[in-house]
Amino acid sequence: MSPTVSPKSLHRRFNDTVEAMPTDIKETAHAVRAAALMGLFATRPRLLALGEPTHGEDALLALRNGLFRQLAEEEGYRTIAMESDCLKGLLVDDYVTTGTGTLDEVMEHGFSHGWGASEANRQLVRWMRAHNDGLPPSGRLRFAGIDGPLEMTGAASPRQALTALHGYLAGRVDPALLPCTARTLDRLLGADDRWTDPAVMTDPSRSVGTSSEAGRLRLLADDLVALLDTHAPHLLTVTSRDAWDRACLHGRTAVGLLRYHAAMADPSAARLTRLMSVRDQMMAHNLLAVADRAPALVHAHNSHLQRERSTVRMGGEPLQWWSAGALVNSRLGADYAFVATALGTLRHRGVDAPPPDTLEGLLYALPGDRCLVDAPRLAGVLGRQLPAPRPSPWFGYAPLDPAHLPAIDGIVFVKNVPQT
Repeated sequence: MSPTVSPKSLHRRFNDTVEAMPTDIKETAHAVRAAALMGLFATRPRLLALGEPTHGEDALLALRNGLFRQLAEEEGYRTIAMESDCLKGLLVDDYVTTGTGTLDEVMEHGFSHGWGASEANRQLVRWMRAHNDGLPPSGRLRFAGIDGPLEMTGAASPRQALTALHGYLAGRVDPALLPCTARTLDRLLGADDRWTDPAVMTDPSRSVGTSSEAGRLRLLADDLVALLDTHAPHLLTVTSRDAWDRACLHGRTAVGLLRYHAAMADPSAARLTRLMSVRDQMMAHNLLAVADRAPALVHAHNSHLQRERSTVRMGGEPLQWWSAGALVNSRLGADYAFVATALGTLRHRGVDAPPPDTLEGLLYALPGDRCLVDAPRLAGVLGRQLPAPRPSPWFGYAPLDPAHLPAIDGIVFVKNVPQT
């Protein structure tokens, strides 16, 4: 809050906004319930994405949990996906579907980006396991990570993905068709710390992504994925669909990781844009695979799920790339839905009440602590008079771009996010 504006004056401005607000805007808001959300669509989307404007807020994740639980129980969604490492997520899926491992082990080893420390994520996993207990496999909820094995400090070695894919194919297809042996893979991969060196993020010359070994591995990964695809009819008769799906996941991840490491070695000005693009492409491929299996719910940052290009400023330079949501939308069309989460205040992060002339300011003036807004209808009410963009006082929070409103299906608005 600006020190030049008193709380009483700001409160008066919000009251004035409510009184001046067209009735049509108020009528775009509904209770945050699964039934109201599904009422935004002519038919049930096969992939329903809920975004968030910031990471790490358990209050927002608890809201997600409640909404996803309703959608799973009332609307038949069968997979819950998150912005987390897709390979680590296999541990979570094993736990929620069959009880393999313990909750503590899964929270420690089944998530990336520190998401396992979240109490809300822990509650979600615990509920999924309880929900599945006693159900036949066809009725169980599944879990999926959609992100690549990537962190801010670097990317994983492709070893896990490549060796798992090779291991699945070995013994199930004619050995003469395999492009290499496991020993050859191990030799070309070398020490994993060559791939995971955090110094590569700031020094492309340290990357092994364009080495001769990496180039050979990219060709081998392509051959292994092609072998998996061309022998699918046989493989699906000698192994389960789940085993084949996991082999496909390992193949996608191996190819994506090798492409990401090659981009990390790029010294050009396009390096960061390429890295962002490859990451969202990996997310998109995982989302499409999840949606192909069963109706799915996904939770990630708004910027990954939106239909518009994603933008960020790094090192003073603006970067643009097509988000995972945009890529998925181009394939699924009406079977993809995007609901953004927006917030009013996040005071423990320095985000105070939004200016009344912003999109968040309009929503902040609505009655109630939270609501679900029909975004296309709101866009129609506002017409060409778009609200002003809201400035963010904290780098970790991204306000909604009012220009994106027509490409959003709904907005879950939380007036005040408490510290938890």
